[in-house]
Amino acid sequence: MKYMLLIYENEAEYAGEAGEKLGARIIAGHMALTEELAASGIEWSGSELASAATAATAATVTRDGVVHDGPFAETREQLGGYYMVDVPDRETAIAWARKIPLSPGGKVEVRAPGDHC
Repeated sequence: MKYMLLIYENEAEYAGEAGEKLGARIIAGHMALTEELAASGIEWSGSELASAATAATAATVTRDGVVHDGPFAETREQLGGYYMVDVPDRETAIAWARKIPLSPGGKVEVRAPGDHC
């Protein structure tokens, strides 16, 4: 079954010299993880996403009927990337999610496809 592993982090963690060093460590961790996924024989795909500042939200309607265009994240974390893994079960997906390198406070959301997919 395919699971999305959605990576949420605070982009501010990657600012400045310390952030650049953190970014280099995180990228190295992702490279190691992709090698481990490939070696395991698990079918996977994934990608880093561009900064949330480049995002757009199309035709979002709020409860009061107002339409917004543009990113209006109300959290400190932004969706920074994802992995799609094809694994036997949710527990295996969570095990892989725990291996994803993160900045301080980062989180990985594990989601299965809906019933209508």
